[in-house]
Amino acid sequence: MDSPLYPMPIDEEQRLLTLDEYHLVDTPPTGDFDRLAALAARLFDVPIVLISLVASDRQFFKAHVGFDICETSREISFCSYTIVEDDILFIPDALSDPRFSSNPLVIGSPFIRFYAGKPLVTPTGEKIGTVCLIDAKPHPSFSDEDRQNLSDLAALIMERMELRRLDHLKQINQARFDSLATASPNAIVCSDANNRITYWNPSAEKIFGYSAKEVMGLPITIIIPDGRRDLYDAELRKLQRSKKKELGSNSILLSGLRKDGSEFPAEFSIALWEENHRPCIGTIVRDATERQQHEERLFRLASLDSLTNLFNRGAWNVCLAESLAAARPVTVLLLDLDSFKEVNDTFGHSAGDAVLKEMAIRIEDNCTNALMLARLGGDEFVALLPGNDVRAARMTAKRLVAAASLPFEFAGRSIRIGMSIGVSLAPNHSTHPEELLGAADLALYQAKAAGRGRYELFTPSFREVAIARRAFEHELKLAFENGEFELFYQPQVVTGTQRVVGAEALMRWRHPKRGLLTPASFMDVLIAKPSANAVGEWVLRSACETAAKWRTKIPDFRISVNLFEAQLSSGRLFSVVKEVLAKTKLPGDSLELEIVENILLRNDDTTLRLLHRLRELGVGLAFDDYGTGFASLGLLKRYPVSRLKIDRSFIRNVNSDAEDSAVVKAIIYLGKSFDLDVIAEGVETQQQLDFLIDNDCVEAQGYLFGKPMPAAEFTMKFVDPI
Repeated sequence: MDSPLYPMPIDEEQRLLTLDEYHLVDTPPTGDFDRLAALAARLFDVPIVLISLVASDRQFFKAHVGFDICETSREISFCSYTIVEDDILFIPDALSDPRFSSNPLVIGSPFIRFYAGKPLVTPTGEKIGTVCLIDAKPHPSFSDEDRQNLSDLAALIMERMELRRLDHLKQINQARFDSLATASPNAIVCSDANNRITYWNPSAEKIFGYSAKEVMGLPITIIIPDGRRDLYDAELRKLQRSKKKELGSNSILLSGLRKDGSEFPAEFSIALWEENHRPCIGTIVRDATERQQHEERLFRLASLDSLTNLFNRGAWNVCLAESLAAARPVTVLLLDLDSFKEVNDTFGHSAGDAVLKEMAIRIEDNCTNALMLARLGGDEFVALLPGNDVRAARMTAKRLVAAASLPFEFAGRSIRIGMSIGVSLAPNHSTHPEELLGAADLALYQAKAAGRGRYELFTPSFREVAIARRAFEHELKLAFENGEFELFYQPQVVTGTQRVVGAEALMRWRHPKRGLLTPASFMDVLIAKPSANAVGEWVLRSACETAAKWRTKIPDFRISVNLFEAQLSSGRLFSVVKEVLAKTKLPGDSLELEIVENILLRNDDTTLRLLHRLRELGVGLAFDDYGTGFASLGLLKRYPVSRLKIDRSFIRNVNSDAEDSAVVKAIIYLGKSFDLDVIAEGVETQQQLDFLIDNDCVEAQGYLFGKPMPAAEFTMKFVDPI
């Protein structure tokens, strides 16, 4: 006989005999195993979960989620490999595993890529099957926590199977019964028609603290607390009326009462039979303490957000759907933290996590009547409140906004953020879960657009605005494809002589219907789109090509180009800059890249290395809008910035506002101290220019010297003047 194409356990013969004792192969689905499989699918977020029993030539699925067939050949079974393992078999990518790369279940439906299986081990050590997780996409890792959770789940399943094995004790002869009952980890108690105890196994002694000699002839109710005896009696009467003969067919969760008076959660499985024409009662008692702890832990993992201990998105979806299906009036508050990203960028993710935990507490304190509070992910929370009273919704939202605005303390530092809230009501705005949450999301968008730190109640006009916004986003996508973007150039001059030494390239959109649009009309939308990197590369190439022409007349001409954040994270910026400089024959110092503060605040090592490489090419790095945010002196030491740009907001009143004047002087001083160039933006008057000259600011740009203009006009005015 040929050897099988799969590994064979050394105890195969005994393993198959033990499997037969459980009477589970080829049995119909049962709710307890189906529920455990469904729980595993939610807990591990996988599409397929199988509870498999490995027979001699096939594997039978006692429970299956996401896989419709009930069995497969053992020859193609992954579980054949699992039952020879001592622990979990983890396969991150089956296509990369020579054991499975050509398996029909890998190259065909269900197209298995990821597999994690835990053997189901009987109390006597045989591995009769597995609980396994399957996905059609690879999973590069399976954490220690995942392993513990899968092991706990396997323990629960095996305990259920063991209980089912014991359910068949009535069908085994008395000698067999005595042997198994002695080895059973569960208490097995037999009693007569008067409920007097006639049999008490060793596990009963261990669980309840009574010896067999102590309890013989006593009523079985000595192991049931007074408050639970009526439930036991009612279940027994029900069983007597139904005349069921299968041991364990009736199970109820009660409490067990130990000899010392302590109570514990216990599952009682009761059966009736006759011996010598006399009725007998058999009761299997299982200490459910550990199982209850496992189930509670698994429920928490499947339903709660691990950071904040609020409910997670899955639990929220269920609660909202149930509330709306019951036609209850409810209020949805969708909460989003303002400026939370800056907390992570400035103080680190540990500070961000601390803020999220504290925010969850503040939300709970201000929503004491909530049906559910949940964290949907990131810095987004949601509250479901009873009723749909507009005034009550506004009052709660107002309290939450105020609570979020209070400072957070972390490691001796004070952190301030805010909260924006979108409010929707049911049934007023919708009775469908997705639509109701979508309405709150539209209201949240309006709250943020109106300045943040506020709340908005949904109105139908918000949907009209959303439709218009989507249409605008589509137009913006077509604008790049159709070549509707243009570059304008604003001159940069030496303050003392007003000689042009460079220009900043600025985007414009020549809209086919609305005419020429400035970045204020579209930039916030553009930078969030997937096309941002491609647009940024186009700006860089176009500006450098134009600058190369102008340098033939102005040899020291410098072009300044604003970077999009997407360009820094694309992994292409250095190679693109190097290629553009080579193609246009521009020296590195003829190009200056402008970076906004939030990019530097990330304190990202990858970004730092990229900027150093750019500086090695000679490319200048300008810190745009310096002084308007949270930038520290540490950033100037850490990053290879070559120029500070004084924001126009300080120049506007530099001659009349002492604070603005002081800020400008301080930035100029910083530039000198750190050996950085400084340029002032927004210079519109001679008085402003005089101030800059008097304070040794070498360069400037603004309407005083020229507005942003097309390349042809710039050439005529500054490069080839008539």
